[in-house]
Amino acid sequence: MKIVGVGCGPGMLTEQAICEITRASLIYGSKRAIDLAKSYIPADCAVKTIDDFKHLKKLPDNAVILSTGDPMLAGLGYLSGEVIPGISSFQLATARLKIPISRVSVIVAHGKGHAKGMQDTVRDVNAGKIVFLLVDPKFNVQDLYARLAALPIPLKIALCENLGYPQERILIGGIQSPPQPAEALYSLVIGLF
Repeated sequence: MKIVGVGCGPGMLTEQAICEITRASLIYGSKRAIDLAKSYIPADCAVKTIDDFKHLKKLPDNAVILSTGDPMLAGLGYLSGEVIPGISSFQLATARLKIPISRVSVIVAHGKGHAKGMQDTVRDVNAGKIVFLLVDPKFNVQDLYARLAALPIPLKIALCENLGYPQERILIGGIQSPPQPAEALYSLVIGLF
């Protein structure tokens, strides 16, 4: 089995990912992942949309599983098999904001990890780190902003929406007037940058 990162948006596939996709006979992926890779999927390839992520470990050895962004950033990299990296929203956000990756702490508050992600973000920001926070639409950003506003630090926040897509938008503000998400697909960069 191969787990292939398709990038966080259109045009973010690596050459290695394209090679694996063009050779595939069986592909699984979310609708979004399949859409990002569709121009490289062979006509005779069986393509199946993932409806139940619990059964992915039981897929056949010849399966290519598409993972949005990079499989190792809140993706499907936990599955056994070879991982082919993709260009993640983390990489794109740091490039757009010109922040060296080595200065950033990555925190995932996606799925069931909202409370821990919020606590870890406040802890790391309070320790002087820049945080890249990957969230999902159910994450309570207003609660996070209230907790961050209580810190004695003049924080900057970059709200990164739809990274890699034509409608990409990055808004930067301070903690006293933080940018508000308008889209479901967003991440935050928080700290002194």
